[in-house]
Order: sequence, then C-alpha cells, then structure tokens
Amino acid sequence: MTPLDELRLLLRPAGGGLYLVSSGREAQEALQRALYHASSQSEIDASFTETIAGLADARGVVLGIPSDTGAGFRRGANQGPLAVRLALEQRGFFERWRPRGLVELGDVFVVPQLQCDEMLSDAQLTRSRAALYPGRGEPLPVSPLSITSRALALALRLNPALKVFAIGGDHSTAWPVFDALHRAWPGRLGVVQLDAHTDLLPERLGVELCFATWSYHANERLGRDGRLVQVGVRASRHPREHWESTLGVRQLWAAECNAAPDTAIDEVVAQLGRAGVDAVYLSNDIDGTDAEFADATGTPEPGGLQPEFVSRLIAAVGARFPLLGGDVMEVAPALSPSTTTVELAARYFEETVAAAFGAP
Repeated sequence: MTPLDELRLLLRPAGGGLYLVSSGREAQEALQRALYHASSQSEIDASFTETIAGLADARGVVLGIPSDTGAGFRRGANQGPLAVRLALEQRGFFERWRPRGLVELGDVFVVPQLQCDEMLSDAQLTRSRAALYPGRGEPLPVSPLSITSRALALALRLNPALKVFAIGGDHSTAWPVFDALHRAWPGRLGVVQLDAHTDLLPERLGVELCFATWSYHANERLGRDGRLVQVGVRASRHPREHWESTLGVRQLWAAECNAAPDTAIDEVVAQLGRAGVDAVYLSNDIDGTDAEFADATGTPEPGGLQPEFVSRLIAAVGARFPLLGGDVMEVAPALSPSTTTVELAARYFEETVAAAFGAP
C-alpha cells in the first residue's frame, strides 16, 4: 500500500470526520459541496482523492481533528473543525490560499469513545479495525490521536517541507501534530502556546495524553530547555515560578501581557531566540483569549488576552522565525448562542497561515 493509498483510508473529506446520520448532516454536506465544488458524495470523494494526490507539490495542509474525548469539564470541541471551516469558507479563505499551495488534507475520522490506540485492548483494536477498515488486514490506527500521528507521518514523508495547520478538537489533538513536526524537523523546534491553562500535568487520572497533559509531554520532548513559551496563563493551581523552576518553561501570564503588550510580544520573540529556536509551532487554545470574545469553549476564563494582542503576536513570531504550522483548538460552538468565538477562531487561523507563508 502506497502512502497515498493509506492516507485515503485513514482520512475523510474535510468536514467528514464526525459520523453523522441526521443531526448536523446538512451543514456537513453543505461544507463539503462548497469545499470540493461538488454536488454528490461520489464527486466529493473523487475531488478529495485528487486533492491529496497533490501533496508532493503543496506548501501546507489543513487537517481537521474533530475529537473532544480528551477534554475536561464541558464538551463540544468535536464540532469545532466543522464550524471553523464553515466560517473560513464564508470569508473566502480557501479561494485565497489554494493558489498559494494550501491543500485540504481532510478530517481524521473519529470514533468518539476512543482517544489513542495505546489505551485499547487487543480485542477492541480488532473490533474497531473491522468497523473502520473492513476487509483490510493491516494494523491500521483507529483512535483520533493515533490516526493523526500516522496520517501526518505519511504526509511529511511525501513532502518533508509541508506546513501543517490543524483545527481541533480538544487540546490533546495538538500533541500528534507537534509530535509529527518535531520528528520531521531536523533543527530546534520551539512551541508558542496561547492558553489560559498550563496543560503541564504528567498525567490526569492515570491518562497520559489529554487536554491537561499534552504540553508536559511536548516540553519533555524538547528537553525542558525553554523552548516552550506559554502566553495568556491565568488559571493554575501553582504560581508561574513553580512551572518555570521545575519544568524549564517560560510563561507570560495574561495580566502582564494586557498591562504591557509590546513588552510581552518582544519577550516571547527574545525567549525563543535565547533558547536557540530555529522554527516554531504555534498552538492557539481559544480560551487564551478573554471570555468576552471567546465564550464558546469548554473552560472560558475572564481576564484573558485581547484579540488584537493575539493577532500581533502571531505576526511577530512568524516574522522572526519560520512557522512550521499552527492550530486553533477548543472551539465548542454549541456552548454559546453567539458566533463570535467561531469567527475569531477563523481569523486567528488565517493569520497563522499568513504568518507561516510570509504573506499579508
């Protein structure tokens, strides 16, 4: 099986990562018709196959990971990729960026009770493989984090220069994106994380990878050497000094960013330079932004970052370092009657692509 053949098995057309029978199906089909300029499912599938066949010549990919199995208090981030993509389509995003080499890689198909294959018994793996890949004998992944890891490894094998832009999903879905880029990049990768929370637990209730732990494992992979910079923190059981002294991260809490935004942006860039970073992955949990502007999320927090600050930070980091990719995470559209959060997430996403591509 070729890498393209396997990608076609692992992924679904954009918007198709959620298994929908009735509720939500109309919006899903509308998005797919618009994205693939198709009027039937067979045309959508054919266009999707043709699109991923162009990976070798692409500059970047968009991947939806509609999983909230790794979330905490309030769920709903599984609907984030569909809602954000609809907002992006409405603002003309795909028409602008396709000619510049951005390819829709599609969606990770999500069984909503699964998280990663390492958590599953052999019996469950066998049953899930039979359901997802009938008639196939290969040990293909079945859980969203595991599918994401495998799909991005294949994509980067086909094109090591690909930039990866992900739409989550709870924040655990950032882990396989970071992991794939870190494995593929030969230099010193840094991470800028916009977030109200630290996500620095080594495990949560015995679970190694979830929304509260992914940054810990990314920081371990980086070597606890200051290459993880967290911006916007304000909800933590420990003060900043605890995290910085024990784990070697650099944190700029929301209050100091709001008090002196220019100084904070300069410090993020300076810290990445001091740490010897030569490329960056930018992970944007929407709850890093103040709850006034981003309430459709599992854990909205007051006292957060202003949207203008976030936009300026994205541009500043992209102007100084190559951005290998980025994400927008934890958008849960059903948790608010307002569309403000989704529209802001689409704006952030496009600004991240623009910064990575070196374009206005």
